[in-house]
Amino acid sequence: MARVVKVFRTLRNHWKKSTFAVCVLSYGGYWLYGKHCDNVLRREACLVAREFGRQQIAPQERLRKATVILNPAACSGKANNLFEKNAAPILHLAGVEVTVVKTDYEGQAKKLMELMEQTDMLIVAGGDGTLQEVITGLLRRPDHDKFSNTPIGFIPLGSHNSLSPSLHLLSDNKVKDITSATLSILKGETVPLDVLQIKSEKEQPVFALMGLRWGAFRDVSSTISKYWYLGPLKTNAAHWFRTLRVRLYFLRHCRVCSTNTECTRGNTHNSCLYSTTLEASACQLELPEASGTFYNIDNEEYEAMPVEVRLLPRKLRFFISAERREQLLSQTQ
Repeated sequence: MARVVKVFRTLRNHWKKSTFAVCVLSYGGYWLYGKHCDNVLRREACLVAREFGRQQIAPQERLRKATVILNPAACSGKANNLFEKNAAPILHLAGVEVTVVKTDYEGQAKKLMELMEQTDMLIVAGGDGTLQEVITGLLRRPDHDKFSNTPIGFIPLGSHNSLSPSLHLLSDNKVKDITSATLSILKGETVPLDVLQIKSEKEQPVFALMGLRWGAFRDVSSTISKYWYLGPLKTNAAHWFRTLRVRLYFLRHCRVCSTNTECTRGNTHNSCLYSTTLEASACQLELPEASGTFYNIDNEEYEAMPVEVRLLPRKLRFFISAERREQLLSQTQ
């Protein structure tokens, strides 16, 4: 009993050190628990993948081939480690013949797609930038009609993964998102997605899945990371500072307009009466050149210039999780 009293007396007399030790131990315990949960998720995913690998195939059949375009620089250089720990073991256990091609610099994925041979499935391991480069390089090929039938899997390894919510049920755990996306590739369910072709007079066309953003909100979102030191207030701070130097945005008369609007050449239209969206399969955006403004194509920044945007319906097929497909079907009913 005296020893217990002595311990409590020591803790009380050195309360600052005791408080610091409790904080360190609590954080360490939380970190270890998180690592344990991640290992459990990996183990469960590997057990599911092993069942795919145990399936028998006929002697004349061959293993499924998968070409992986991996961007090691994604997620601040952590993408390669994330792929090797969370995705690669699942693909190998499932009996997939995997060919991993790593990019060394920005824009290389476009060139790699020009040289890619036919494969059973194409897997993009990276973020929005990697995915946009891959589909742009794929659809620039002369034989893109043949390669458009190749199903594409997206493993979210980047800082921005805008397509993931359309394909998988997201969580607050990076490991779970990666393993779930990899398992959905093995299960083989696909969904056709529309693609935007964005073409200027001077450059080759760029292809996008999520869209083109231009204007004040795009400019604000590009500056949020500069206020990282403000923590949860960084978004509010970016909007507030932007209002101090707001600039005027407008679009000129475009070639293709909705039948619900009346456009006059030379006039500007900042609102559309009785409409929140303009439905069109193609439109011409006459963005002013050399004005110092930019627009985003799938979260990748481009200098603003006049472009023609055309919708390519159901152009590519992507792997989708069964849970997400059921959710989409229930929303349409």
